[in-house]
Formats: sequence, structure tokens, C-alpha cells
Amino acid sequence: MPTALVNDKPVEIAPDERLNCIQVAARGGVEIPAYCFHPSLSVVASCRMCLVEVGDTKPDGTVVMQPKLVPGCQTPVKDGTVIIANSPKVIEARKATLEYLLLNHPLDCPTCDQAGECYLQDYSFRHGRSYSRLQEPKNIKPDKNYIGEQITLFTDRCIMCTRCVRFTKEISGTSELLVINRGSAEEIDIFPGNPVNNKLAGNVVDLCPVGALCSKDFLYKQRVWWLNSAKSVCPGCSTGCSVNIDQNDDVVHRLKPRENPQAQGMFMCDEGRFGWKYLTAEERLKMPEHREAGQTVSRDWNSILKSLRSTVEQTAKKTPRKVAAVLSPWMTVEEAYLLAKWLKGVSNDVVLALGPVNTVGEDDTYPKDVHGRPVQPVKFTIRAEKAPNRVGVEKVLQHFAKTIVPFSDIVGRAGAGDFELVYLVGGDPAGWIDDSQARAFKQVKTLIVQDLLPSSVSSEAAYLLPGGSFAERDGSFVNHAGLAQEIHKSVRSPGQARPDGRILWELTGRTGLFHAANLRKEIGEAIPGLVALRPGQLGELGVRLNPSQAAVQNQVVKA
Repeated sequence: MPTALVNDKPVEIAPDERLNCIQVAARGGVEIPAYCFHPSLSVVASCRMCLVEVGDTKPDGTVVMQPKLVPGCQTPVKDGTVIIANSPKVIEARKATLEYLLLNHPLDCPTCDQAGECYLQDYSFRHGRSYSRLQEPKNIKPDKNYIGEQITLFTDRCIMCTRCVRFTKEISGTSELLVINRGSAEEIDIFPGNPVNNKLAGNVVDLCPVGALCSKDFLYKQRVWWLNSAKSVCPGCSTGCSVNIDQNDDVVHRLKPRENPQAQGMFMCDEGRFGWKYLTAEERLKMPEHREAGQTVSRDWNSILKSLRSTVEQTAKKTPRKVAAVLSPWMTVEEAYLLAKWLKGVSNDVVLALGPVNTVGEDDTYPKDVHGRPVQPVKFTIRAEKAPNRVGVEKVLQHFAKTIVPFSDIVGRAGAGDFELVYLVGGDPAGWIDDSQARAFKQVKTLIVQDLLPSSVSSEAAYLLPGGSFAERDGSFVNHAGLAQEIHKSVRSPGQARPDGRILWELTGRTGLFHAANLRKEIGEAIPGLVALRPGQLGELGVRLNPSQAAVQNQVVKA
């Protein structure tokens, strides 16, 4: 096995790996600071923060060091490479580099959104000097609020790492950002009339290692040290981007991508990044209701669930073929399993169907060329399928119902009067049922609606159950490629709304508290197609239900 030495510590690398000094040092637990380097972008070696001493081990065992410091991001590592990242020479170079980068940097950390997660702050503390020798006035440059609809540029904070420029050129392919002027007048800007409004634009804020590019949506809203993060999955489409949900006082403030080579890589689209505002919408369903003859009978969860369970069981035993349930592709695997197992346990003749899967256009791939046409290799895909868990719900339906009944069949049969009781689960914030479909369910004697937001059918429900959003639930989603990932509760549901897992756990008469991880053990043992969900399998990055799909997906992510 090829081996490199990092600060006299051996670090193994695979024969086919192409790594630089920063990556090999990180594997050995040594940090080499860097601003311009990013593993998904081309190497420019412009910030000079990663300067290290590098040498080679000769066949006779002697080590020959290069006479000058070299940028670690641009220096490949092979068997016998020697990297010294803690010598006095390297330490002095870092101090000098930081002093240069901070010459004109404003002292606005108390107001900067990046404070608390800023590379300048962290590296200055660990590697810099505690004083400045600058005697002249700082070079102050005007801010640029016109950069994009979602981002703003504080020009005087920029250290010209060009990560943002390379992203728009290499990942989105839209090339809106560029470097203008030279020398001390160098700045990031856009082509006139061509702001950064592509569907991946928000990623340049994440890429910026300082506080130059900021999100207008998050600007001056919170200090990052007040935020608590929960690992989750973006539900905006079937790509299943791994994300962190950042919240404070039960209010979500931002979603940020979480690196996952099995899912989306290191980025996420703006549709998912900014599409969570429905969590705090005034229209959210917040109170359960039991209605009879159009009048509210009860708004108490305990009495409603008790009455609902009795009604479903009695109807299913009496006329099982006249009972149907629609399982939404926005449900978690655990929620779909609870409802399907309970209903099929009451009667095997109960009809189970898949809820509507919203599809918008075609898959949108990046990068693109100057004409907006997709370019190979694909580095990011926004899926046309706008549902997070169709695959997972279908696995549950195939096990319990042996076939996938489409929502249109249920609508048609409901309009024909074939059903006495229908349990509808919604959850799609973009809407999942139209007025003509809702009219069909007026023929149903007992209509149960479990949803997030009001719809054209919720007003007709005998039982209305306000559920939780993806940020308010624990469970698992399975993306288009069969990657199962956990979602974790980050905030509490508004009003008396409840996480769907808790609603179904109590409705089905199970004792104790809903616990997704324990339920996945039961699911893994009961459903062969979901055996990968057994405890200890998912981890932070998820697990493939079909491992053979991993190689194909990884090729796309690495491209």
C-alpha cells in the first residue's frame, strides 16, 4: 500500500487514488488551512494559505526536500511523499499570508452573518498574528446588492478565493460571476444584466469561506451560535439531498447541504434551500377535528383517535372492500408501514393505493452551456419527480397489497360510490388534489384526511388530522436511486398538530412512544425489500436498498 509521511506520521493511500497534500493530511488528522481549495472545484492555488514543505523518499531511504514551500492543494501525493505542515518556515508563511489577506478586511465581525463559522476568524485564531502593522487607510469597496435575487456581495470582505466564480463556471455552467480589474482593484462582479439567479445560486454562499457572499433570506436573522442543527433530507424532489436544518426557538431559519457522495454530493438546489417556508405558513392545519353533519363534534386528540379507530375497524370488518387508504409519497417508510399493517390486519380486503406523485417537466441537469443546454458529465440533477419517498412507500405497498394502485383509480371508484370509508394522507405543500378530484370524495360516507395544509378535500373530512412537516418528524425517506436516509425532528409542530408517526402510532393502538429506529427493526424483518433499514445500517449517509445501484450513482456524483 502506498504510504506518505505527514508530520512524520505514515498515512496510507490507495494505489488508484489521486489526492493532494491537503486531503492526505486530513486523512492523517492534520489540518492544512486553505481558502481557495474545494474538492468539487478546479485547483487554482491562489490564496497561498496551504503552503507546506514537501519532499520525496528515495530508494535508499533518504529524503530530499524541495527548496521552497509549495501549495498543498496543487501538489499531488504519491508513495514516499513527505509533507511537513508544522515547521517554523510553514508557520511563518501562514502568518504572512493571513496578514496580507486581512490588510483591507473590515472589522465588522459583530454584524457579519459569517461570524461563528468564518475561516478568517478560525485561521486567524489558530495560525495568525494578534496585531496588524497596517498604517494606511483600508481599501473600502462598495457592496453589490444586485448580484442576485437571493445573494448579496460585501465586496470589502472578499479575499478573492474565486470559489464562487469556479462554481458558476464548472458546476452550474451559467458563468454569471467573474473577476474584474487587476491588482488592488480586483473584484468579483457579474456581467451587466446577468445576475446570479440560476437554480443552484445559493451554493455560492455556502462556498464563500468568509462573509463576502451572504444569503438575503438569512441576512441579519440569527447568529450561528444560537442555531441548533438536525440532520435531515430535503423533501423537494426525489434526489434526496442530505441537509442540515438550522433552527432556534422552534423556528427554522435555513437549510444547508450536508455532504453525501451517495446522494447529491456537496450542493443543493435553491428550490429545496428556500422552499421550506410553508413550515411557518399561517394556513397550516393546527387543530384536529371530528365532524358530523358538517358540525364540529370534538377537537380533542384522544377522543378523536379513539372514535376514528373504532369507525375504521367496524367499517373494515363489515364491508372491507368498501374501505380504502391512500398513502402519500410524502410519508416516511415508518408511517406508511404503520397505516398499511394496521388496515391489512383488520381486513386483507382493504384497498391500499399510492397518493399522487407530483411531476414537473423533466429532470434538470447541470452544468449547462451558454445556450442553457445540459452538458456532460452531469454534476447535479434536480429531479422532475417532486416527492421524497415514492420508492419507500411503493416498497410498503408491494408487500401488503402486492400491487401499486394509482390515485386515479381511487378517485374514479369514490365518485362511483364504491367506498364507504377512505383514509387520505396528503403532505405535499404544493398541493396534491384538485377540485374535480375532491368532488369525487363527496360520495364517501366517512372521509379521513391527514394533511399539512388545507386542501379542497379537507373541508369535506369527517376526521381532519393535522400532521407534521419533514422538519417535525423522525423516520426515513428512500430517494429515486434506492438510497434510504434518516430524517430527524428539528422543531415542534405548530398548535396541536402532531408528527404523523405519533398520530399513526396511537391510532393503531400501539403502546409506548413512537420511535422510528425501533420500528425500522420490525420493518426490516417483515419486508424483504427493506431489510437494509435494520438498526445500525443507515448511518449519517444512508444505505442502498439495492447495493448494485451504488456504483452507477457514484459515477455521476464523482463526475
